[in-house]
Amino acid sequence: MLSGTAHHQGMVKIAGGQFLMGSDRHYPEEAPAHRVRVSGFWIDEHPVTNRQFRAFVAATGYTTFAEIPPRPEDYPGAFPGMLRAGSLVFTPTDHPVDLRDLSQWWTFAFGASWQAPYGPGSSLDGLDDHPVVHICFQDARAYAEWAGKDLPTEAEWEYAAWGGREGTEFAWGDEFTPGGRPMANTWTGRFPVREAGQDGWERTSPVGAYPANGFGLYDMIGNVWEWTSDWYAARHAAPASKPCCFPRDPRGAREHDSLDPAQPAIRIPRKVVKGGSHLCSPHYCRRYRPAARQAQPVDTSMSHLGFRCVIRERSEP
Repeated sequence: MLSGTAHHQGMVKIAGGQFLMGSDRHYPEEAPAHRVRVSGFWIDEHPVTNRQFRAFVAATGYTTFAEIPPRPEDYPGAFPGMLRAGSLVFTPTDHPVDLRDLSQWWTFAFGASWQAPYGPGSSLDGLDDHPVVHICFQDARAYAEWAGKDLPTEAEWEYAAWGGREGTEFAWGDEFTPGGRPMANTWTGRFPVREAGQDGWERTSPVGAYPANGFGLYDMIGNVWEWTSDWYAARHAAPASKPCCFPRDPRGAREHDSLDPAQPAIRIPRKVVKGGSHLCSPHYCRRYRPAARQAQPVDTSMSHLGFRCVIRERSEP
C-alpha cells in the first residue's frame, strides 16, 4: 500500500458543497433531478492509466478478472467452449447497422485483457498514458485498496464532473464543440461505422489530451466509462422538499435492487458507471454529460471501461 503524502499526488482536492444531481431532460434513468450535499474529498485528476495499473500488478502480482477463466458454477447453462478468459472488445463496422443489435460491434474476445486491449496479439505499446481498460469492478476496487484510496460514489463523481458548473447542457457549457473545438474524446462519425478520427483518436486517448474541467480534472467526460461504488437503480430517489432535508453523501440503491429485471435468471448485481466514452455520439448513447449514468454488471469488463479513485476527508484520521 502507498503511504504518506504519496496518497494525494496526482489528485485534486474538491471542497464539499451541494449541487443538482441527475437530469429531467435526458434519459429516464437520470431522473428525477434532485439536490444533494457532498463532503469534501480528493479525486484523481485523470483516470488510472496503463502505466499506473502496471505498477500495481508488478507490486502485487494481481490477475484481473478478464485473465481468469470463468467457473462453470457461476454461469449455469453456458457452453463449455465459452468458458475461457477474455473480455468485450469494440470493433467498428464498415457499414451502417441496426443500433438495437449490440452484437454488431461488441465481441467477447478470448485473450482480451488490460494487457491486450484489442484482443490477442495486441499490446500496450504507445498506450502507457491511456486509461487502463478491461477492468471489472473487483479489479478497480483492488487497485484502490492497494493505493490507500476508494472508488467514488455516484454523487461524488457527478459533483466532480461538473467542475463547479450547474444547469448547462455539458460540463463545459451549452455548446458541444465550442468554436469547433472538441472538449472530450467522443465518437465523431456515424456510430459504429469506422470513425474518421476527426479528433485525432480512433479509440482511447492519452489522459489530459482534452481540456480540464473547472476543478482541473481531465477526462471526466468521454474517453472511458468509469466505475463508481454505488449499486444501480433505474431512477434516483425522490427529491427532498426542503433544503434542510437534502441528502448528504448519498450511497445509491441496495445490491438486490441493482439486478436486471429484464434478465431474472442472471443474478449478477450492477454498479453505476459514469462519464460516457469514446463511443458516445449524437446518434447513439448521448451520455457525454455529468448526469448521465449506466448500469454495469460487476463481472463485466470492456474495452471502453476504466476508473479513477478518491480519498474522503471525512474518513481520514
